[in-house]
Amino acid sequence: MVLSSGLTEKAREWKELVRPYLSEHRNSAHRFSPKESALLVMDMQRYFLDSHSHAHIPSSGAIVGNVQNLIAEYRRKSSPIVFTRHALLPEENPGAMGRWWADNIREGDPLSQIAPALEPLHGETVLRKSKYSAFAGTDLEERLLRQGVSQILITGVMTHLCCETTARDAFMRDFDVFIVIDGTASKTEDLHVAALMTLADGFAIPVTTEEVLRWMR
Repeated sequence: MVLSSGLTEKAREWKELVRPYLSEHRNSAHRFSPKESALLVMDMQRYFLDSHSHAHIPSSGAIVGNVQNLIAEYRRKSSPIVFTRHALLPEENPGAMGRWWADNIREGDPLSQIAPALEPLHGETVLRKSKYSAFAGTDLEERLLRQGVSQILITGVMTHLCCETTARDAFMRDFDVFIVIDGTASKTEDLHVAALMTLADGFAIPVTTEEVLRWMR
């Protein structure tokens, strides 16, 4: 499994930018434990990954390979994987998000489906959500606790919206949170790095795909 050398180098640069926000205490107190973790694949849907979609995130394609590698390693170890899909039911009120974006993806729209390159296997958890956070209005917390999960590894899109909000909510529920620097993407590099800095300061440990794969093996 070969990582994109360009993205790997960029991830090292981003990690140096967020390093000042991580104390030695956090690095020592929060050790990644594969056996206690679940992989969260956030909203890797055609809506964001398909170049023909108006909501396409250009940088999303660059992280697909890394997310695939992490999924493969979690499958190999039979560790929990949760895929999320952002899609409102036909009758569902989008609330504040609808007023903010004036654009909502609905259940049944082909673009709401997870991109074929990351298609979940039969029996893997696919969680529909209607808010930024994967915990809002879902049974995610109960699912994780039933499986003995105490750590969450976050990948997907977008770093500064759904990934960051989910990371904050996970932290508030006493999960130890790790976010994959080169397994998440945003509309711009500035938004991506700003989210990583904020998370590093108060909510999550930024890690690279390379690091996670090494720890899991």
